[in-house]
Amino acid sequence: MTIPKINTADQAWVRKMNRSILLAIFRTQKTLSRAQLAAQTGLNPSTVSKIIHELIQENIIRETVLSQSGTGRPGLMLEINPEGGCALGIEINVDYIELLITDFSANTLWRTNQATKPEAAQDGIMKQVIKLAKEALIFIQSHNCHLLGVGVGVPGLVDVASGLLRVAPNLNWVDIPIRDVLANYFNCPIYVENEANAAALGEYYFGAVRNVKDFIYLSAGIGLGSGIVMGGQLFRGMFGFAGEAGHMTLDTNGELCGCGRRGCWETFVGPRSVLQRVRRSLTLGAESVLFEMVDGNLQNIAFDDVVKAAQNGDKIANYALNEVAFYLGIGIANLLNLFNVEVIVLGGALNKASPVFLKDVERVVLENTLIPVREHLKIIPSAHGADACIMGTIALVLDDILREPALL
Repeated sequence: MTIPKINTADQAWVRKMNRSILLAIFRTQKTLSRAQLAAQTGLNPSTVSKIIHELIQENIIRETVLSQSGTGRPGLMLEINPEGGCALGIEINVDYIELLITDFSANTLWRTNQATKPEAAQDGIMKQVIKLAKEALIFIQSHNCHLLGVGVGVPGLVDVASGLLRVAPNLNWVDIPIRDVLANYFNCPIYVENEANAAALGEYYFGAVRNVKDFIYLSAGIGLGSGIVMGGQLFRGMFGFAGEAGHMTLDTNGELCGCGRRGCWETFVGPRSVLQRVRRSLTLGAESVLFEMVDGNLQNIAFDDVVKAAQNGDKIANYALNEVAFYLGIGIANLLNLFNVEVIVLGGALNKASPVFLKDVERVVLENTLIPVREHLKIIPSAHGADACIMGTIALVLDDILREPALL
Protein backbone atom coordinates (compact mmCIF):
# COMPACT_ATOMS: atom_id res chain seq x y z
CA MET A 1 0.00 0.00 0.00
CA THR A 2 1.37 3.39 -1.01
CA ILE A 3 1.04 6.18 1.55
CA PRO A 4 0.14 9.45 -0.19
CA LYS A 5 2.62 12.25 0.25
CA ILE A 6 1.59 15.43 1.99
CA ASN A 7 2.21 18.34 -0.34
CA THR A 8 4.04 21.48 0.74
CA ALA A 9 0.86 23.56 1.00
CA ASP A 10 -0.73 21.00 3.34
CA GLN A 11 2.40 20.90 5.48
CA ALA A 12 2.42 24.69 5.75
CA TRP A 13 -1.25 24.69 6.72
CA VAL A 14 -0.71 22.06 9.42
CA ARG A 15 2.29 23.97 10.77
CA LYS A 16 0.30 27.20 10.88
CA MET A 17 -2.61 25.50 12.65
CA ASN A 18 -0.29 23.95 15.23
CA ARG A 19 1.22 27.37 15.93
CA SER A 20 -2.24 28.84 16.35
CA ILE A 21 -3.28 26.02 18.69
CA LEU A 22 -0.25 26.58 20.91
CA LEU A 23 -0.56 30.36 20.95
CA ALA A 24 -4.28 30.20 21.73
CA ILE A 25 -3.45 28.55 25.05
CA PHE A 26 -1.25 31.48 26.05
CA ARG A 27 -4.27 33.77 25.69
CA THR A 28 -5.82 32.35 28.86
CA GLN A 29 -2.83 30.87 30.67
CA LYS A 30 0.15 33.06 31.50
CA THR A 31 2.95 30.53 31.92
CA LEU A 32 3.30 26.96 30.67
CA SER A 33 5.99 24.37 30.18
CA ARG A 34 6.63 22.50 26.95
CA ALA A 35 5.31 19.35 28.60
CA GLN A 36 2.09 21.10 29.64
CA LEU A 37 1.60 22.40 26.10
CA ALA A 38 2.03 18.92 24.66
CA ALA A 39 -0.38 17.45 27.21
CA GLN A 40 -3.07 20.10 26.64
CA THR A 41 -2.89 20.11 22.84
CA GLY A 42 -2.15 16.44 22.18
CA LEU A 43 0.68 17.49 19.87
CA ASN A 44 3.87 15.48 19.73
CA PRO A 45 6.44 16.87 22.23
CA SER A 46 9.01 17.19 19.44
CA THR A 47 6.50 19.21 17.38
CA VAL A 48 5.83 21.46 20.37
CA SER A 49 9.55 21.98 20.95
CA LYS A 50 10.17 22.86 17.31
CA ILE A 51 7.33 25.40 17.16
CA ILE A 52 8.27 26.94 20.50
CA HIS A 53 11.87 27.32 19.27
CA GLU A 54 10.56 29.24 16.24
CA LEU A 55 8.32 31.43 18.41
CA ILE A 56 11.22 32.25 20.72
CA GLN A 57 13.35 33.20 17.72
CA GLU A 58 10.53 35.49 16.55
CA ASN A 59 10.27 37.12 20.03
CA ILE A 60 6.64 36.05 20.40
CA ILE A 61 7.39 33.65 23.27
CA ARG A 62 10.14 33.80 25.88
CA GLU A 63 11.52 31.42 28.46
CA THR A 64 11.13 32.47 32.05
CA VAL A 65 11.74 31.15 35.58
CA LEU A 66 12.52 27.49 36.21
CA SER A 67 9.71 25.30 37.45
CA GLN A 68 10.07 22.20 39.62
CA SER A 69 7.09 19.87 39.48
CA GLY A 70 7.60 16.40 40.88
CA THR A 71 10.88 14.59 40.40
CA GLY A 72 13.38 15.11 37.65
CA ARG A 73 15.16 18.08 36.17
CA PRO A 74 13.40 21.47 36.47
CA GLY A 75 11.98 22.81 33.21
CA LEU A 76 11.89 26.31 31.80
CA MET A 77 8.47 27.92 31.75
CA LEU A 78 7.19 29.78 28.71
CA GLU A 79 5.12 32.96 28.38
CA ILE A 80 4.12 35.62 25.88
CA ASN A 81 7.08 37.96 25.44
CA PRO A 82 6.00 41.51 26.38
CA GLU A 83 8.98 42.84 24.42
CA GLY A 84 7.88 41.07 21.25
CA GLY A 85 6.44 44.34 19.97
CA CYS A 86 3.82 46.97 20.72
CA ALA A 87 0.26 47.61 19.55
CA LEU A 88 -1.55 50.90 19.04
CA GLY A 89 -5.28 51.15 19.68
CA ILE A 90 -7.45 54.05 18.53
CA GLU A 91 -11.05 54.54 19.64
CA ILE A 92 -13.09 57.15 17.78
CA ASN A 93 -16.28 57.68 19.73
CA VAL A 94 -19.12 60.16 19.45
CA ASP A 95 -17.64 62.63 21.92
CA TYR A 96 -14.01 61.60 22.43
CA ILE A 97 -10.92 60.06 20.86
CA GLU A 98 -8.68 57.72 22.85
CA LEU A 99 -5.32 56.20 21.95
CA LEU A 100 -3.49 53.43 23.77
CA ILE A 101 -0.10 51.82 23.23
CA THR A 102 0.64 48.50 24.92
CA ASP A 103 3.37 45.92 24.80
CA PHE A 104 2.72 42.45 23.42
CA SER A 105 1.24 41.38 26.78
CA ALA A 106 -1.23 44.30 26.71
CA ASN A 107 0.56 46.26 29.45
CA THR A 108 -0.02 50.00 29.02
CA LEU A 109 2.97 51.99 27.74
CA TRP A 110 1.27 55.25 26.71
CA ARG A 111 -2.26 56.61 26.70
CA THR A 112 -4.11 59.79 25.82
CA ASN A 113 -7.73 60.96 25.60
CA GLN A 114 -9.19 64.03 23.92
CA ALA A 115 -12.77 65.29 23.85
CA THR A 116 -14.54 66.00 20.57
CA LYS A 117 -17.70 67.86 19.70
CA PRO A 118 -20.49 65.60 18.37
CA GLU A 119 -21.49 68.29 15.90
CA ALA A 120 -17.93 68.66 14.57
CA ALA A 121 -17.35 67.85 10.91
CA GLN A 122 -15.71 64.53 10.09
CA ASP A 123 -12.65 66.27 8.60
CA GLY A 124 -12.05 68.13 11.86
CA ILE A 125 -12.31 64.99 13.99
CA MET A 126 -10.06 63.02 11.63
CA LYS A 127 -7.48 65.82 11.91
CA GLN A 128 -7.60 65.33 15.69
CA VAL A 129 -7.11 61.59 15.21
CA ILE A 130 -4.11 62.14 12.94
CA LYS A 131 -2.55 64.66 15.35
CA LEU A 132 -2.82 62.20 18.23
CA ALA A 133 -1.63 59.34 16.02
CA LYS A 134 1.50 61.35 15.21
CA GLU A 135 2.12 61.81 18.95
CA ALA A 136 1.77 58.05 19.40
CA LEU A 137 4.21 57.45 16.56
CA ILE A 138 6.77 59.75 18.18
CA PHE A 139 6.51 57.71 21.40
CA ILE A 140 6.87 54.43 19.50
CA GLN A 141 9.93 55.64 17.60
CA SER A 142 11.58 57.23 20.63
CA HIS A 143 11.22 53.98 22.59
CA ASN A 144 12.38 51.84 19.67
CA CYS A 145 9.20 49.73 19.76
CA HIS A 146 8.41 47.30 16.98
CA LEU A 147 4.86 48.29 16.02
CA LEU A 148 2.90 45.12 15.34
CA GLY A 149 -0.26 46.84 14.14
CA VAL A 150 -2.90 49.50 14.69
CA GLY A 151 -6.45 48.66 15.80
CA VAL A 152 -9.28 51.16 15.35
CA GLY A 153 -12.76 51.05 16.88
CA VAL A 154 -15.51 53.25 15.42
CA PRO A 155 -19.28 53.58 16.13
CA GLY A 156 -20.74 52.44 12.84
CA LEU A 157 -20.86 49.89 10.03
CA VAL A 158 -17.38 48.92 8.88
CA ASP A 159 -16.24 47.16 5.74
CA VAL A 160 -13.55 45.21 7.58
CA ALA A 161 -11.83 44.01 4.41
CA SER A 162 -11.14 47.54 3.15
CA GLY A 163 -11.08 49.43 6.46
CA LEU A 164 -13.86 51.70 5.21
CA LEU A 165 -16.35 53.16 7.69
CA ARG A 166 -19.51 52.89 5.59
CA VAL A 167 -21.85 54.79 7.87
CA ALA A 168 -21.84 56.04 11.47
CA PRO A 169 -25.39 57.29 12.25
CA ASN A 170 -24.52 58.97 15.55
CA LEU A 171 -21.56 60.79 13.96
CA ASN A 172 -23.30 61.53 10.66
CA TRP A 173 -20.30 60.09 8.84
CA VAL A 174 -20.47 58.27 5.52
CA ASP A 175 -17.74 56.38 3.61
CA ILE A 176 -14.61 57.36 5.54
CA PRO A 177 -11.51 55.40 4.37
CA ILE A 178 -9.99 55.17 7.83
CA ARG A 179 -7.41 52.52 6.98
CA ASP A 180 -6.19 54.42 3.93
CA VAL A 181 -5.89 57.64 5.92
CA LEU A 182 -3.82 56.00 8.68
CA ALA A 183 -1.73 54.04 6.18
CA ASN A 184 -0.09 57.36 5.26
CA TYR A 185 1.53 57.37 8.70
CA PHE A 186 1.89 53.72 9.75
CA ASN A 187 3.73 51.02 7.85
CA CYS A 188 2.04 48.06 9.54
CA PRO A 189 -1.27 46.17 9.47
CA ILE A 190 -4.26 48.39 10.30
CA TYR A 191 -7.50 46.82 11.54
CA VAL A 192 -10.73 48.85 11.54
CA GLU A 193 -13.71 47.45 13.39
CA ASN A 194 -17.10 48.44 14.79
CA GLU A 195 -16.67 49.63 18.40
CA ALA A 196 -18.97 47.00 19.92
CA ASN A 197 -17.22 44.21 18.02
CA ALA A 198 -13.89 45.53 19.25
CA ALA A 199 -15.21 45.74 22.82
CA ALA A 200 -16.47 42.15 22.61
CA LEU A 201 -13.00 41.06 21.53
CA GLY A 202 -11.51 43.09 24.39
CA GLU A 203 -13.68 41.25 26.92
CA TYR A 204 -12.78 37.94 25.27
CA TYR A 205 -9.05 38.56 25.45
CA PHE A 206 -8.67 40.53 28.65
CA GLY A 207 -11.99 40.66 30.49
CA ALA A 208 -15.09 38.89 31.73
CA VAL A 209 -15.38 36.10 29.14
CA ARG A 210 -11.83 34.84 28.59
CA ASN A 211 -12.91 31.20 28.60
CA VAL A 212 -16.29 31.64 26.90
CA LYS A 213 -16.64 30.76 23.23
CA ASP A 214 -20.21 31.99 22.63
CA PHE A 215 -21.43 35.30 24.04
CA ILE A 216 -22.99 38.64 23.10
CA TYR A 217 -21.63 41.96 24.28
CA LEU A 218 -24.11 44.85 24.60
CA SER A 219 -23.08 48.42 25.27
CA ALA A 220 -25.22 51.55 25.57
CA GLY A 221 -23.78 55.00 24.98
CA ILE A 222 -25.18 57.47 22.50
CA GLY A 223 -26.50 54.37 20.74
CA LEU A 224 -26.67 50.66 21.55
CA GLY A 225 -23.87 48.53 20.18
CA SER A 226 -23.56 44.77 20.16
CA GLY A 227 -20.78 42.35 19.39
CA ILE A 228 -21.52 38.67 18.78
CA VAL A 229 -18.81 36.06 19.38
CA MET A 230 -19.49 32.51 18.20
CA GLY A 231 -16.96 29.73 18.55
CA GLY A 232 -14.37 32.18 19.83
CA GLN A 233 -14.62 34.40 16.73
CA LEU A 234 -16.48 37.59 15.93
CA PHE A 235 -19.62 36.95 13.94
CA ARG A 236 -19.54 39.60 11.21
CA GLY A 237 -22.01 38.29 8.65
CA MET A 238 -21.58 38.29 4.87
CA PHE A 239 -20.13 41.79 4.47
CA GLY A 240 -19.09 42.56 8.06
CA PHE A 241 -22.23 44.42 9.11
CA ALA A 242 -23.77 41.83 11.46
CA GLY A 243 -24.47 42.61 15.09
CA GLU A 244 -26.45 45.85 14.78
CA ALA A 245 -28.90 44.64 17.40
CA GLY A 246 -29.54 48.20 18.57
CA HIS A 247 -31.47 48.76 15.34
CA MET A 248 -33.91 45.90 15.77
CA THR A 249 -37.34 47.51 15.40
CA LEU A 250 -39.57 47.25 18.47
CA ASP A 251 -42.14 49.88 17.52
CA THR A 252 -42.55 51.32 14.01
CA ASN A 253 -44.32 54.33 15.55
CA GLY A 254 -41.74 54.84 18.28
CA GLU A 255 -39.08 57.49 18.91
CA LEU A 256 -36.91 58.63 16.00
CA CYS A 257 -33.53 56.87 16.03
CA GLY A 258 -30.20 58.28 14.90
CA CYS A 259 -30.33 55.89 11.94
CA GLY A 260 -33.41 57.69 10.59
CA ARG A 261 -35.95 54.97 11.43
CA ARG A 262 -38.37 54.81 14.34
CA GLY A 263 -38.65 52.51 17.33
CA CYS A 264 -35.19 50.91 17.22
CA TRP A 265 -34.21 48.96 20.32
CA GLU A 266 -31.62 51.58 21.28
CA THR A 267 -34.36 54.22 21.56
CA PHE A 268 -35.84 52.17 24.42
CA VAL A 269 -32.71 51.26 26.39
CA GLY A 270 -30.08 53.90 25.65
CA PRO A 271 -29.13 56.68 28.10
CA ARG A 272 -30.94 59.24 25.94
CA SER A 273 -34.24 57.40 26.39
CA VAL A 274 -33.71 57.29 30.16
CA LEU A 275 -33.06 61.02 30.31
CA GLN A 276 -36.10 61.73 28.13
CA ARG A 277 -38.34 59.74 30.50
CA VAL A 278 -36.95 61.48 33.56
CA ARG A 279 -37.20 64.98 32.11
CA ARG A 280 -40.73 64.32 30.88
CA SER A 281 -41.80 63.25 34.39
CA LEU A 282 -40.13 66.22 36.07
CA THR A 283 -41.65 68.64 33.56
CA LEU A 284 -45.08 67.30 34.51
CA GLY A 285 -44.37 68.12 38.15
CA ALA A 286 -43.15 64.81 39.58
CA GLU A 287 -41.02 65.06 42.70
CA SER A 288 -37.46 63.77 42.51
CA VAL A 289 -34.09 64.36 44.11
CA LEU A 290 -32.81 64.81 40.55
CA PHE A 291 -34.42 68.25 40.41
CA GLU A 292 -32.27 69.36 43.33
CA MET A 293 -29.13 67.64 42.01
CA VAL A 294 -29.12 69.92 38.94
CA ASP A 295 -30.54 73.06 40.60
CA GLY A 296 -33.69 72.84 38.52
CA ASN A 297 -31.90 72.79 35.14
CA LEU A 298 -33.27 69.55 33.67
CA GLN A 299 -30.91 69.65 30.70
CA ASN A 300 -27.99 69.12 33.09
CA ILE A 301 -29.25 65.74 34.28
CA ALA A 302 -26.75 63.03 33.31
CA PHE A 303 -27.27 59.28 33.14
CA ASP A 304 -24.93 58.80 36.11
CA ASP A 305 -27.19 61.12 38.12
CA VAL A 306 -30.18 58.90 37.38
CA VAL A 307 -28.30 55.78 38.46
CA LYS A 308 -27.17 57.45 41.68
CA ALA A 309 -30.68 58.68 42.43
CA ALA A 310 -32.11 55.22 41.80
CA GLN A 311 -29.58 53.67 44.17
CA ASN A 312 -30.82 56.12 46.81
CA GLY A 313 -34.44 55.07 46.27
CA ASP A 314 -35.69 57.89 44.03
CA LYS A 315 -39.00 56.77 42.49
CA ILE A 316 -38.71 58.67 39.21
CA ALA A 317 -35.19 57.40 38.57
CA ASN A 318 -36.18 53.85 39.47
CA TYR A 319 -39.23 53.99 37.21
CA ALA A 320 -37.10 55.10 34.25
CA LEU A 321 -34.55 52.34 34.82
CA ASN A 322 -37.29 49.75 35.35
CA GLU A 323 -38.57 50.56 31.87
CA VAL A 324 -35.05 50.11 30.51
CA ALA A 325 -34.81 46.77 32.31
CA PHE A 326 -38.04 45.58 30.68
CA TYR A 327 -37.11 46.51 27.12
CA LEU A 328 -33.52 45.40 27.58
CA GLY A 329 -34.78 42.03 28.82
CA ILE A 330 -37.14 41.67 25.85
CA GLY A 331 -34.36 42.39 23.37
CA ILE A 332 -31.91 40.05 25.10
CA ALA A 333 -34.54 37.29 25.10
CA ASN A 334 -34.91 37.68 21.33
CA LEU A 335 -31.15 37.46 20.86
CA LEU A 336 -30.93 34.38 23.07
CA ASN A 337 -33.70 32.60 21.20
CA LEU A 338 -31.79 33.32 18.00
CA PHE A 339 -28.20 32.63 19.03
CA ASN A 340 -28.38 30.48 22.20
CA VAL A 341 -25.20 31.99 23.66
CA GLU A 342 -23.82 31.18 27.09
CA VAL A 343 -23.23 34.73 28.39
CA ILE A 344 -24.57 38.25 27.85
CA VAL A 345 -22.06 40.97 28.82
CA LEU A 346 -23.42 44.43 29.68
CA GLY A 347 -21.09 47.33 28.92
CA GLY A 348 -21.15 51.12 28.78
CA ALA A 349 -24.12 52.72 30.52
CA LEU A 350 -25.69 49.28 30.96
CA ASN A 351 -22.67 48.31 33.03
CA LYS A 352 -23.11 51.37 35.25
CA ALA A 353 -26.80 50.66 35.79
CA SER A 354 -26.48 46.90 36.27
CA PRO A 355 -26.37 47.09 40.10
CA VAL A 356 -29.81 48.75 39.96
CA PHE A 357 -31.67 46.74 37.33
CA LEU A 358 -29.80 43.49 36.65
CA LYS A 359 -32.24 41.33 38.63
CA ASP A 360 -35.19 42.85 36.74
CA VAL A 361 -33.45 42.25 33.40
CA GLU A 362 -32.80 38.62 34.35
CA ARG A 363 -36.47 38.16 35.33
CA VAL A 364 -37.75 39.52 32.01
CA VAL A 365 -35.26 37.40 30.08
CA LEU A 366 -36.31 34.23 31.90
CA GLU A 367 -39.99 34.99 31.23
CA ASN A 368 -39.40 35.38 27.50
CA THR A 369 -36.90 32.68 26.51
CA LEU A 370 -37.33 29.01 25.80
CA ILE A 371 -36.40 26.85 28.78
CA PRO A 372 -33.44 25.01 27.17
CA VAL A 373 -32.01 28.32 25.95
CA ARG A 374 -31.85 29.87 29.40
CA GLU A 375 -30.67 26.87 31.41
CA HIS A 376 -27.00 27.87 31.58
CA LEU A 377 -27.33 31.58 30.84
CA LYS A 378 -25.34 34.23 32.68
CA ILE A 379 -25.85 37.99 32.38
CA ILE A 380 -22.78 39.78 33.71
CA PRO A 381 -21.32 43.30 33.75
CA SER A 382 -18.31 44.14 31.60
CA ALA A 383 -14.94 43.75 33.30
CA HIS A 384 -13.48 46.77 31.50
CA GLY A 385 -16.48 49.09 31.45
CA ALA A 386 -15.67 52.20 29.42
CA ASP A 387 -12.28 50.72 28.49
CA ALA A 388 -13.69 47.67 26.72
CA CYS A 389 -13.45 49.18 23.23
CA ILE A 390 -9.94 50.60 23.59
CA MET A 391 -8.75 47.25 24.97
CA GLY A 392 -10.54 45.64 22.05
CA THR A 393 -8.53 47.68 19.56
CA ILE A 394 -5.39 46.18 21.09
CA ALA A 395 -7.00 42.74 20.90
CA LEU A 396 -7.61 43.26 17.17
CA VAL A 397 -3.85 43.42 16.64
CA LEU A 398 -2.97 40.55 18.97
CA ASP A 399 -5.82 38.40 17.69
CA ASP A 400 -4.49 38.51 14.15
CA ILE A 401 -1.03 37.46 15.31
CA LEU A 402 -2.15 34.77 17.73
CA ARG A 403 -4.93 33.35 15.58
CA GLU A 404 -3.14 33.45 12.22
CA PRO A 405 0.49 33.95 13.23
CA ALA A 406 2.98 35.00 10.61
CA LEU A 407 6.65 35.77 10.97
CA LEU A 408 7.10 39.20 12.56
